[in-house]
Amino acid sequence: MKLTLVIWRLSAGGAERVVTRMANHWAERGWRVTLLTFDDGAEPPFFDLHPAVRHRPLGIAVRRHSVRTVARQLAVLRRSIRASDPRVLISFLDKINVVVLWATRGLGLPVIVAERTAVAHRPFSGVWTVLRRWTYPLAARLVVQHRDSLACFSAAVRRKGRVVPNPVVPPSAGAAAPGRSANVVLAMGSLKAWKGFDVLLKAFAAAAAGFPEWSLVVRGEGNRRGALEALRDELGLRGRAFFPGLTPEPFQEMRQADLFVLSSRFEGFPNVLCEALACGLPVVAFDCPHGPGEIVRDGVDGMLVPPGDVQALAAALRRLMRDAPARRRLAARAPEVVERFGLEKVMRMWDMVIREAIGAHGR
Repeated sequence: MKLTLVIWRLSAGGAERVVTRMANHWAERGWRVTLLTFDDGAEPPFFDLHPAVRHRPLGIAVRRHSVRTVARQLAVLRRSIRASDPRVLISFLDKINVVVLWATRGLGLPVIVAERTAVAHRPFSGVWTVLRRWTYPLAARLVVQHRDSLACFSAAVRRKGRVVPNPVVPPSAGAAAPGRSANVVLAMGSLKAWKGFDVLLKAFAAAAAGFPEWSLVVRGEGNRRGALEALRDELGLRGRAFFPGLTPEPFQEMRQADLFVLSSRFEGFPNVLCEALACGLPVVAFDCPHGPGEIVRDGVDGMLVPPGDVQALAAALRRLMRDAPARRRLAARAPEVVERFGLEKVMRMWDMVIREAIGAHGR
């Protein structure tokens, strides 16, 4: 099978992690996988690619679109897709999907478009809304991470929609058993408003007064770093809440933590929450749209609290910070997430989507 994948770039995001994982899986099966990115390749992929994956940076990333830049994007992308000669093409992320569908018109190629966030909470604006309405019916299949996202599309597109969660890969043996001795609450994600780390800081400040030995570590980077550090200082958490940046080894960080928290205002299907559970960490998560409620089994391997509720999050943190037996009880069931969303199981779902796309295109 010859397969081409398209994404903006291979940075440290969740979508990029999933695309890398999928590309590597297919390459290991002997498929010829080409991965096209819009960036110029000046920065290497954040996550390791299998040596057999053909990564082709196209140098067509632009933030402000004009007729000239869009025409160049379409020409370069179309030429590169034809050169890769795929049997199927899979595109990831909303605006990329629109451009790919436009660039592949008339090529006789089945295209699968994948949405990687909560569509209802990341709406397009202006011309992009119109372009998506025009182009998405051209796709052979649409892949979303939860059924609610399908409601955002027309009936014709919904009929092509398939729900496929993100695959979970278990940690290596060396990272499988967290130490449980550091008194660390860990969070991970882009330092952006929708990740809710401002709410997490407020909840931790409310919970941590009675637990001076506990600290909060938030791994990630983003445009809210300055504001979050200022809020930390305002809440009196300097020396107790830390923002040490990105990590290419999340399991190693999780191994040193005692508790994981997800404070997002909305999600798609959070990889990091699955990885924390796979690593044997008890978790606390906002039951936000969408993903946490499908991943965390409340009272079995973690705790779900009402989204955005600072006091409820603080209460959940206090409960688990003071109760080591409760943390161990939740942690014992947490790795079962790998059985529910394991790589082989999810990739079989992708294989089915690919077969359907080829068949639909043939018809």
